[in-house]
Amino acid sequence: MSRTFAGLHYLTGNDCSLLIDRSERKVFGAGEDLIQHGRQTKVLYLLVRGRVRIDGQQGTIAHIAEGDVCGEMAFLEDSLPSATAVAEEDVEAYALRWEMLRDLFELFPHLASRFYRSVAVILSQRLRQQLYRNIPLRN
Repeated sequence: MSRTFAGLHYLTGNDCSLLIDRSERKVFGAGEDLIQHGRQTKVLYLLVRGRVRIDGQQGTIAHIAEGDVCGEMAFLEDSLPSATAVAEEDVEAYALRWEMLRDLFELFPHLASRFYRSVAVILSQRLRQQLYRNIPLRN
């Protein structure tokens, strides 16, 4: 079960089961938007299968896939999405409504702690990849 949310390293098997139980399974076809820049959906996606392209104002920012989270920045900032997420192939995802997540976090503060810590690591890794994408690593 925890393999499903491999990107969310600190979640337990019980955490994953609880999130799956409270989510809605969604399927997106290739070329379909999961999230649109500036359009509020108040949904965070946990990707189960497929590859998603993240497009910003300057073009493609990143690619994410199975085990990743999508829409986390808008959730964290309680704001509109700053990028568009497009399915590059058929994508399956668990859709988690923000209100439901916040309710769960209030009921289970340790789940909140593990979730936010996991998202912080994901964002740190993505930032590092962006910063050092074109810089060769030194020995």
